[in-house]
Amino acid sequence: MSFFVYMILSKHKDKHVSYVGYTNNIKNRIQLHNTSKGAKFTKGKKWKLIYFKKYQNKVDAMKNEYKLKKNYKLRSKIKQNFINEE
Repeated sequence: MSFFVYMILSKHKDKHVSYVGYTNNIKNRIQLHNTSKGAKFTKGKKWKLIYFKKYQNKVDAMKNEYKLKKNYKLRSKIKQNFINEE
């Protein structure tokens, strides 16, 4: 089974906010976030998928999710690239 590490973005009070997570069904997970049934942090906002990467197992996905969550420079770079393309 494949797993994905993903990053979603939402605009909140003139500021872009990001969230990083992992899942085995990325389409369903984004839908849950957008219907306020995902993580508590994501409730009440509209989210756009801006980054994802596929992994062959859950352990690798979880390790890389943790790294991306803690690497604020990389998260900022991904956000800026997406914002600049809009």
